[in-house]
Amino acid sequence: MNTPSPSGHEHPQGSPVRLGALAPLTRPGWVEAGRHLLAGLDLAVREVNGTGGIGGRPLELVVRDTAADPERAAAAVGELADLDVAAVVGEYHSVVARAVAARADALGVPYLCSSAVLDDLTGEPTEWVARLPPAQSHGWRVYADFLLGTGRSRIAVATQPSLYWESGARILRERLLPHGGSVVELDASALTPEALCDALADHGATALLLLVGQPEPAVPIVRAVRRDRRLADVLIGAPAGQPEFAAWTAALGGDGTGIPFLRYLPDELGPPGARVGGELTECLGEEPSFVAFEGWDTVAVLAEVLRSHGTDRAAVAGAWPRVEVDGTRGRIRFSRVPGISVWQWAWAPVRVVDRDPARPERFRTLHTG
Repeated sequence: MNTPSPSGHEHPQGSPVRLGALAPLTRPGWVEAGRHLLAGLDLAVREVNGTGGIGGRPLELVVRDTAADPERAAAAVGELADLDVAAVVGEYHSVVARAVAARADALGVPYLCSSAVLDDLTGEPTEWVARLPPAQSHGWRVYADFLLGTGRSRIAVATQPSLYWESGARILRERLLPHGGSVVELDASALTPEALCDALADHGATALLLLVGQPEPAVPIVRAVRRDRRLADVLIGAPAGQPEFAAWTAALGGDGTGIPFLRYLPDELGPPGARVGGELTECLGEEPSFVAFEGWDTVAVLAEVLRSHGTDRAAVAGAWPRVEVDGTRGRIRFSRVPGISVWQWAWAPVRVVDRDPARPERFRTLHTG
């Protein structure tokens, strides 16, 4: 049984309440996702401090770059624990978040996962970890249902070695096969984009799903498929959300449109979400992604926990099932979901969207989960 690390001794009035924030801010991490996540976290912290902080004490982010490296992230959790953080937040990459969750659980440090979806964040059920985004099994089943609705049943997945991609391929296969679908995996690490196109043509695939990193090899694969006349009717999809960010359109232009992906935002934001969205647009200089909203919601939840239950780490972890907060995308509360080992918000909104070929900056809703 884990015992909590000490969350500090008596704090002088006005000393900061620290949150450890983890995000991929350098390559090979998905830097754009890390920047949006951090923008959401930072905006919410500034708003909390503008309304009196935590019992008169300012909230402070202590940021560490994970660079998509699980070992680096786990080491950062240990460092942040020694810096007396009340909790750890953040991370985008699922395999990294899994390492963070394991280390936080071992040290007795509360961890609110902002943006990683892998179902199995911890090997065993834990009281220390909670999560905002939908579990992968939930979101990717919605995506599989979208594919079935389009009548596309011969699915190819371009994939790379990773627990996250392997899990995604398994979820798709389990959902599609009982309905007469088929899923063939193509190793994007071994095949050139041109060879991958040949394989698609040979298999008669009606859809290609990109279970690969961005920009490499996703961007070259899209370019190759778009230019191959044999594949003119093949749907390109990206359930992990590669087209969400502006860098996708900057790299691919029109080739990057019409590629369905999962987006964890409602069709229409309510007043809180619209206000935060406007603020995030100013901070980022571009439209915020769903990841930026996840960052803001993360701090909103923890601010409520810290104000209501105090900054002791055990008290923070004990508050997961009791906290309820109006976030940017709905009412947030945590529960135990079968098959999920952490406290889970069930669920954030899930939509399948794409970028409109006529207006690439516009997202079209194709399916709602």
